[in-house]
Amino acid sequence: MKEFIQNNEMTYEDNPYVEQNEFIGMKPIEDRIPTYEEVCDKLPKPIFDGHDDYIACYDYAWRTAFGNITSPFVNDKFVSDFVKTAFNGCLFMWDSSFILMYGKYAKRLFSFQQTLNNLYALQHKDGYICREITEEEGLDRFCRHDPSSTGPNLMAWCEWNYFESFGDIERLKKVYAPLRAFHVWFRKNRTWRDGSYFSSGWGCGMDNIPRLQPEYDERFSHGYMVWIDTCAQQMMNCDFLIKMNEVLQCDDVSDLVEEREYLNKLINETLWDEKTAFYYDLWRNNELNMVKHIGSFWTLLAKAVPEERLERYVAHLRDPKEFNRVNAVPTLSADHPLYNPHGQYWRGSSWAPTSFMVLAGLSANGCHDVAYEIGDKFLKNVVTVYNDTGTLWENYAPDFAERGNQSRPNFVGWTGIVPISVFFEYVLGIQPKVSENRIVWRVNRTERHGIMQYPFGTEHTLDLVCEARSSVSEEPQITVSSNKPIEILVVWDGKEKLIKA
Repeated sequence: MKEFIQNNEMTYEDNPYVEQNEFIGMKPIEDRIPTYEEVCDKLPKPIFDGHDDYIACYDYAWRTAFGNITSPFVNDKFVSDFVKTAFNGCLFMWDSSFILMYGKYAKRLFSFQQTLNNLYALQHKDGYICREITEEEGLDRFCRHDPSSTGPNLMAWCEWNYFESFGDIERLKKVYAPLRAFHVWFRKNRTWRDGSYFSSGWGCGMDNIPRLQPEYDERFSHGYMVWIDTCAQQMMNCDFLIKMNEVLQCDDVSDLVEEREYLNKLINETLWDEKTAFYYDLWRNNELNMVKHIGSFWTLLAKAVPEERLERYVAHLRDPKEFNRVNAVPTLSADHPLYNPHGQYWRGSSWAPTSFMVLAGLSANGCHDVAYEIGDKFLKNVVTVYNDTGTLWENYAPDFAERGNQSRPNFVGWTGIVPISVFFEYVLGIQPKVSENRIVWRVNRTERHGIMQYPFGTEHTLDLVCEARSSVSEEPQITVSSNKPIEILVVWDGKEKLIKA
């Protein structure tokens, strides 16, 4: 065994960015973990008159999330307290990234962000980070060259989201090296000879979407296919690393600039079908697979969709024959023969992380009305099922107000992103722009609504209230209370006004 381990070490290529990874060998952080009861009065308090069930679902999400926070186990290799994935006793790479997207609203009470410290601390010397690590022992669940061993690569998106929310340059300095090292590993070990990327059903996180040719296992094989979601995620990752370097001025990112431009060209020239106005995976025989699945929409967040294609592409999200179903957004288009109206995991189910990704991508491209429509529909269905079952689920049926037929309960977990982040950012319409000292409030609702104790940056705390209106065209009457000066850009029915508080 010793000889085998030594020989295995010989397969590693040193990654210079790993040498700068401060999390490896870091002394564990020892903090007292707060209980929900201790912090509940300090959390943001949404106002949504006539919708007490939305508030109850919101409170349930926080109660469950704080119940899933734990310290590193005695015998494992984790270095920070973390929020559990709530799935199988493992910390998941992409689950954690989405959990943190709502955890930021409680940052002053517990640093959900430090969950990622444990992934960075277990980075291999060549830059690899396993997608799934046991919580009790801190052990990788996969060998690194297994196509299912890692991904999706979303941690840079998550860290940049936090930087935009809090401006923590010291955190950015620490995470840049492990993120850069992981990107280098991904490029060297997950690309074909033309520089396009591949994954597997498990590696992309969407286990059973029928996207490969029939002779390949849809869960574990790469199928010699060019994967649209992985290409778009890596293009997006280039962009976030470049933005980090613009702040830090610590690195030569010419390779990232070149790769970003190359992937943009590849996605638009090779993976786009003009007739159907959609991006697809590319099979081994150089044919597009013509499977419309939610992974395609990572192109929105990557800002890969040219302006002249945007309207036709986004139209798929509004088509009731495809992705505009009772629930939003199904992971497989409803016109596919294997679409299941009750879910069947990734063959149609609506999932919190991928739906949130679609919302973020729509916002990034200025499609705010569509983002509101989808966010409102998804939150409404999640709350309806919460009212019926008393819990949040791993995924939801696309054509019925019910859980998916293969779904776990108490999933907070990433489903907490719906009654917290989707509620705040897309239904109530409140989105922070910390670098501009501004909040953009897209007022779509007519009932009285807002958020009390809203955390903005590291020190601001605001009370934001919009009074009830008779119609969406009526000018919103906004009350703002802030402990520091701030601007509120209010947008409604094609009009806007600026409030200085």
